[in-house]
Amino acid sequence: MSDKSLRITESDEAGNVLATYVQSSSGPDGLSRVDTIDSLQAFSSSIASLLSSRAVLSSVGVGDSTASPTAALLLSVLQESAGRIATILFAHRFGTSLEPECKMYRLLADVLNDIAFILDCLSPVFPKAIRVVVLSFSSVLRALCGVAAGSAKASLSAHFARWGNLGELNAKDSSQETVISLLGMLAGSVVVSWITTPVATWTVLIFLLSVHLETNRRAVRAVSMRTLSRQRATLVYHHLKRSHVPTPDEVSEQEQIFERDGVLRDRDGRAVGYCRVGSSMSDLLSSMATERQSSTKSAHVPTDALSGLFEIYQDRKYVLWVNTSSRPAQVSIVVKTGASTSDVLAGWWEACMIAEQVAFSRDGDLEGEKGDEAAEEVIAMLEQMRRRAAAMLEKHQEGLMEAGWDLEVNALQTTSNVRVAVT
Repeated sequence: MSDKSLRITESDEAGNVLATYVQSSSGPDGLSRVDTIDSLQAFSSSIASLLSSRAVLSSVGVGDSTASPTAALLLSVLQESAGRIATILFAHRFGTSLEPECKMYRLLADVLNDIAFILDCLSPVFPKAIRVVVLSFSSVLRALCGVAAGSAKASLSAHFARWGNLGELNAKDSSQETVISLLGMLAGSVVVSWITTPVATWTVLIFLLSVHLETNRRAVRAVSMRTLSRQRATLVYHHLKRSHVPTPDEVSEQEQIFERDGVLRDRDGRAVGYCRVGSSMSDLLSSMATERQSSTKSAHVPTDALSGLFEIYQDRKYVLWVNTSSRPAQVSIVVKTGASTSDVLAGWWEACMIAEQVAFSRDGDLEGEKGDEAAEEVIAMLEQMRRRAAAMLEKHQEGLMEAGWDLEVNALQTTSNVRVAVT
């Protein structure tokens, strides 16, 4: 027993980790308490917000006899307007990817919020005209943080509410957050009273923001999502190639928080291609085109290639094409009407297989021919990979569900849900 480490996790009825006890080599009882990192990050953020608020008040003219209340009001209106416009645009552009990539956006929200704190503290040193721009940009970042953090929190709450007690979970989380914020404001009131010089202010601010970001990074890393996002689907694919069905915890240890959009990686982590799930037919035809007319913006697609492509995917709920002329390979997946999460997952695994095949093929193997002959070569490869992907899904689908994966939620599509009907 002396050579083994002991780890005890304490959770409530909703499965939320309240505390973790780990074996220690020192101490009379051999156990040490690790405080909840979520409370620490909220506490440090509350103090940092007071330091930034003091700087903002100084920027708008508090303590300046020449400052105008009307100017401060108009600045507040400008900040609110910029923030709300940014909220609308951000939600429109990234709304569909917030839930599948909730871990990334949760940490991104804190990064944006901390940058806003820094800009607020820098604002007093700028001239008034530039100060308005700085404070408005800070408001934009804080608005983006609100959208990203709110959406990610909703997704993570649904992840942790395993017994249908989402309301109870949110109530407890809000109560804890209120208590921590109150304690942070009380402690921050003491801090801002004693910290008055610029050097001391920036030293404390950088320390608090470092603690805030590191604790949030650790908190996000500790979450093991059960849905298959594009990155997690790629990691699972490489495990299955070795005939090993991974658990969400195993994949979470390998998962990167920030990942490039649509990247396909090999088992060593190298980018071998990019894939867009939910492509439109125009994107697919443009990728298949062998000739293009710049004047009319029209493209020539070989008829036999197009019919042959839809023939091999007639029994599948997606259509896939790869542009082998680019390195890394560019894969487009058109999702058909009625496709399930398993269908899209098979398409993603097929894209991984194709990207590896293209990346590791000899130069010219897939590019030596032109026109119809090149298209026929690609279609032959697609048919082979389609069968392999379907066989992999059929073989391991039940095992994945037993390992704890949720194959009902489609977390692979992070763009507008475009579907096509083939008749």
